[in-house]
Amino acid sequence: MTGGPLRILVVDDEPAILRFLQASLESQGYTVATAANARTALDLVKRHAADLVVLDLGLPDVDGLDVIRHIREGGETLPIIILSSRENETAKVRALDLGADDYVTKPFGIDELLARIRTAQRHRLQQEGEKPLFHAGDLCVDLVRRVVTVRNEEVKLSPREYEVLRLLVAHAGRVLTHDFILREIWGSNADVQYLRIYIRALRQKIEADPARPSHILTVTGVGYRLREPE
Repeated sequence: MTGGPLRILVVDDEPAILRFLQASLESQGYTVATAANARTALDLVKRHAADLVVLDLGLPDVDGLDVIRHIREGGETLPIIILSSRENETAKVRALDLGADDYVTKPFGIDELLARIRTAQRHRLQQEGEKPLFHAGDLCVDLVRRVVTVRNEEVKLSPREYEVLRLLVAHAGRVLTHDFILREIWGSNADVQYLRIYIRALRQKIEADPARPSHILTVTGVGYRLREPE
């Protein structure tokens, strides 16, 4: 990542969207490059010309999911934010499983996209220099001592409950799909019901009101997102 303004690559085959996003993002101080197809986008990524990618899945030459796969298989860790249509739920989940960091559903407001960009950047910085203490509201996770406190009171978690929470902390602010969490914690053949049981147990222990969680948020039909650190 460069030390100057964040360099954002916007990939979309609709000229009007490219113009709108370039103008909107540049007005916020970002440096913006655009690509109307996958080949141009992948070439720019390969040349390290971007710090973050905003990617439409419906491209004319290569499927957007394959673009994500190429970027991740090439070893690039830069954040990828997907632009997706509301009815394209399956592709959205697959994109997250392939390594996308977040998504914005069309039609979208620029303020929402800007918030997603900030979240992706915070997550990237966490990955590059993870802090030993995670704070979000009344929740504190000491990643070195493996101690969890809520409202300054220690909360006892089972080893598996801690593993789930630790994974969410490592990707705080990012949507994690059911399949991703299951693979990371249980392996490829686990049932999603296991995950629901542990999420329910965690909420009982760390949420002030488990029925209206403020830390572990459900993303309907996709997975879970942990509240961002402060």
